[in-house]
Amino acid sequence: MAPAASTGGKKQKKKWSKGKVKDKAQHSVVLEKATSEKLNKDVQSYRLITVATLVDRHKINGSLARRVLVDLEERGQIKKIVGHSKMNIYTRAVAAE
Repeated sequence: MAPAASTGGKKQKKKWSKGKVKDKAQHSVVLEKATSEKLNKDVQSYRLITVATLVDRHKINGSLARRVLVDLEERGQIKKIVGHSKMNIYTRAVAAE
């Protein structure tokens, strides 16, 4: 037999990396009073307001962020710029209009 053919199986098997493990985000799913007050105060200074910005900055759940945005719009603190089925974009309500 050919010696070259038998050397193929002796090579070390490649060890695959386990990959990077992303930590699961621990966002709150209920709006506490402190978080609510902080949201009402901070959101008025944001120029671009989306669900993602609220989730990132205030560590709240996405569904909770959507509810907060609808509530703030009803109260007139923010104004909707783009209304789409997938994403709503808001900005602060400017009083001088």
